[in-house]
Amino acid sequence: MTAHSRYERATRKAQATGRIPALSVALHRADREPWVLTVGDSGNPAHPLGPDTRFRIGSVTKTFTAVLVMQARDDGLLDLDRPVADYLDVPAHGDATIRRLLSHTAGFQREPFGDVWDTLLAPSSEVMLDQLDRAERVLPNARRYHYSNLGLAVLGQLVAKLRGGTWAEIVDDRVLSPLGLTATTVTAPPQAAVGYLVDNWSDAARPEPQIDMGGVAPAAQLWSTAQDMAKWASFLVSPDTVDPDGKVLAAGTLDEMRWPLTTTDETLWAAGFGLGLLLMPQGGHVTHVGHDGAMPGFLAGVYGRRGDDTPAGLGCAVLGSSGTARETIELAHELLRLAAELDPADIRPWTAAAPAPEAYRSALGPWWSEGQQFHFAWHHGVLQGRLADAPAGTLPAVFQPLPDRPDVLRTTAGREAGELLRLTRDDAGVIVRMHWATYRFTRVQEGFDGGPASAGQGA
Repeated sequence: MTAHSRYERATRKAQATGRIPALSVALHRADREPWVLTVGDSGNPAHPLGPDTRFRIGSVTKTFTAVLVMQARDDGLLDLDRPVADYLDVPAHGDATIRRLLSHTAGFQREPFGDVWDTLLAPSSEVMLDQLDRAERVLPNARRYHYSNLGLAVLGQLVAKLRGGTWAEIVDDRVLSPLGLTATTVTAPPQAAVGYLVDNWSDAARPEPQIDMGGVAPAAQLWSTAQDMAKWASFLVSPDTVDPDGKVLAAGTLDEMRWPLTTTDETLWAAGFGLGLLLMPQGGHVTHVGHDGAMPGFLAGVYGRRGDDTPAGLGCAVLGSSGTARETIELAHELLRLAAELDPADIRPWTAAAPAPEAYRSALGPWWSEGQQFHFAWHHGVLQGRLADAPAGTLPAVFQPLPDRPDVLRTTAGREAGELLRLTRDDAGVIVRMHWATYRFTRVQEGFDGGPASAGQGA
């Protein structure tokens, strides 16, 4: 059975088991043409189900708002650790920092003031902000993870103010258009699928109402196709494959967004949140990065895969027209696993490269610190270091010399990121000692007093 056959079988099984009226699925990767499949009935007679059918993606919208916030930070318009009141006139809770709002650790109540899901009437942006003094801070700032549509909606309105437009205008101008996500829209287009509530005890399916999220739009408003969303998932995990020039967001900023800031459950530790992104560890140094989405009649799973076994830019989107079928979200993770297993990335042949610069050759090889052995090597044009017995797949530390100080290097990735590595040479210029994060590294195993391990007490 081919990889595509396995994908199709998994998709059809999820649609049938989950009783999902319409299911649209796509896989995107840098080295293959997109794989797209639709199963079911759109519920829209004028526009039968197909790759261009649009689905509500709900909270996947938050990942777009998070990117807008990080763009504003990179452009110098805001500081993540400043309170929101520094940038937006709010009647309460203005001490919440932007970083805490992005990671759902600011303690904001889940929804804006009022019973939005009873009335199906969302407040305007002005009303939502004016009523912040009527919304609760249900937990102290930074106490723990607490998911909040209200928090992300406030950030969306903050970015709109800083950019001088509406959130809808800003997201289209600064994200959707530059990435060519032309099927992703703020309002439902004519080819929109109908969203359903599927009865638990029969095969009846009742259409759900559409709701305009008003001022809460930055948290849950967008519509899209599976193909657009799979491309977006690819961008979130491997931006160079989708946005090679970094026009939308620098790769380093997306690295920052993917760093886990909190776990979503203190006992399971099965998921975490970064800056607006949900992180799902899969074991074996693999993580799925993205977001779920839910709106009346719709569920969405949009994730990219990061890890040693992963083809570059592997992203998946599963969009379904049932608000009750968790199979929609589970299928996204299953298809990512299948794609990595059944259609791995092509193996590039190794080729010889130039030797390490003379100045760093004596740094290569084994070193000892705190009784442990480390290996330093020169690969891909940089000095790297790793613990000798680090688990397979552990990424190395990467060092870059400071300007005009070749014997002082900054750790730019991996273990001890941000710390300095200082090299000490003898009269001949040979590196005889190193200090990394102030810990001494020597060629032989030594104690903290500098004495060799071989000088231990005899029997």
